[in-house]
Amino acid sequence: MKEVFKKLIINFQERTFGRIVSRDYEIPITTKKIVSLIGVRRSGKTYILYSLIEQLRKSIDPKNIVYINFEDDRLFPLKLENLDDLMEGYYELYPEKREEKVYLFLDEVQNVQGWEKYIRRIDDTLNLQLYITGSSSKLLSSEIATSLRGRTITYEVFPFSFKEYLRHKEIEVNLYSSKSVSFVKNAFNSYLVDGGFAETFDETPDVQKRILKDYLDLIIYKDVVERYTIKNQSLLKHLIKYMFVNMGTLISVNKLYNDYKSQGYKVGKDTLYDYMSYLQEAYALFTTPIYRNSVREEQRNPKKLYAIDNGFKKLFSISLSDDYSKLYENLAFLHLRRESSEVYYFKEKQEVDLYVHTDKEYLVNVSYAIEDEKTLTREINALREGMKYFKLSKAYLVTAERDEVVEVDEGSIEVIPMWKWLLV
Repeated sequence: MKEVFKKLIINFQERTFGRIVSRDYEIPITTKKIVSLIGVRRSGKTYILYSLIEQLRKSIDPKNIVYINFEDDRLFPLKLENLDDLMEGYYELYPEKREEKVYLFLDEVQNVQGWEKYIRRIDDTLNLQLYITGSSSKLLSSEIATSLRGRTITYEVFPFSFKEYLRHKEIEVNLYSSKSVSFVKNAFNSYLVDGGFAETFDETPDVQKRILKDYLDLIIYKDVVERYTIKNQSLLKHLIKYMFVNMGTLISVNKLYNDYKSQGYKVGKDTLYDYMSYLQEAYALFTTPIYRNSVREEQRNPKKLYAIDNGFKKLFSISLSDDYSKLYENLAFLHLRRESSEVYYFKEKQEVDLYVHTDKEYLVNVSYAIEDEKTLTREINALREGMKYFKLSKAYLVTAERDEVVEVDEGSIEVIPMWKWLLV
């Protein structure tokens, strides 16, 4: 295996990169911590590493940079005991580098069982700056918690945001320019339906669907079926379809359980909970609880369901014309989830779609079409109830087109088009 590692090291050091679109993540190039990037497959973790490597090449000897992708077929089957060959092979190539700092990038490291033990040892014994990526929140978080506690800083990587999508398309954002706004709106209409996986950009609709289907199959089989030895794959596929079709809606496991039983599936509630948990660990899906001061209260209420990317919805929906409200709410959730894992919905007499507490608190209702004053009043009243509860003086009502500020006794509610809200 040592010779394979040597070949991979040399090949990568000779490699040049094409255009790399900058992402909105502030990843440190030098830190005393191990840098961990986690997120759904194909979300761009590798290209963030490439961007860091490109920056490093401007200031240090490229031979001090080592990149290994553990999904490279030349490394299969790789076991924990083989990992020592990596740095031993490197130091055989460059013996003088033992006295210098080496930047080591390990991509999809979770493919090697027990990887965290190796990382801990080399972090202790060698002069390294370590970067690792992985596609499972639980795998990385649980192993980091046991073996690497206090040694890492972790960044979640999502598919492209709308702002990053515009950057990829090289569309200038100038809200004072009618021409710029026209291009932005046109791009938003595509982004809303097609999603933020970069490999699908600029492809035909048929090719986009094929790419997304491959992604979903990869997530299902590599990150769920193989990892957790799933036997009832038919149920898993049916559950995934249900989840993506019903993004932005409340989910009741009891109702799902009864539905599946009536369809003849042999399934227990625990199995449904497990499958949903596995899909969340693979970053395919998210659930948000109701906001309550008591965890027990949160558990007693149904959760809302969201997907990692709007593009997956079209794999299961023949027509999206009736589903824009769900796509809008899913997009709003992802926008807030990028900033914080603490996203909730709020409900007393009326429901507010999203509440998040980061450095600032946000209350957000999403209404694709406000066709009459009655709809507007209902949305405003729900936000006012939330503003009173959280003692906030500002909230957002995100829409398709409407753009105004509504003054209420509690403060102000900004009614704002989704495309604009995603940029400000």
